[in-house]
Amino acid sequence: MSARLRSIVDQLELRPDDDVLEIGCGHGIAATMVCERLTAGRYVAIDRSATMIAAAERRNAAAVASGQAEFAVMELEGLDLGERRFDVVFAARVGLFHRAPDRARALIEPWLKPGGVLHVFYDTPS
Repeated sequence: MSARLRSIVDQLELRPDDDVLEIGCGHGIAATMVCERLTAGRYVAIDRSATMIAAAERRNAAAVASGQAEFAVMELEGLDLGERRFDVVFAARVGLFHRAPDRARALIEPWLKPGGVLHVFYDTPS
């Protein structure tokens, strides 16, 4: 597993009952690490790539089957998750957060529970 993603997930300081939203989940590597830390909480991920969502679902098939994890092909600008709200929202290397951070934050705010936290990580790929 990726040491970079492990470091990111460690920084989230997740509680077992947190509801977590990841923006841009890629292959679902961070999803696996997040789900390992949740007991009563749920994980939801979006990515604009159907290929990445399919890979993430395969990697995390047990979490999907148990209802702990859900993956959806969706763009941040069109995010619609109904009444769900999240304790933690995070994004790693998602261009919109780098190019237009105020816009990206405004898109996330409605999805945070009171006291919820947005974590954004943007490092240059090696």
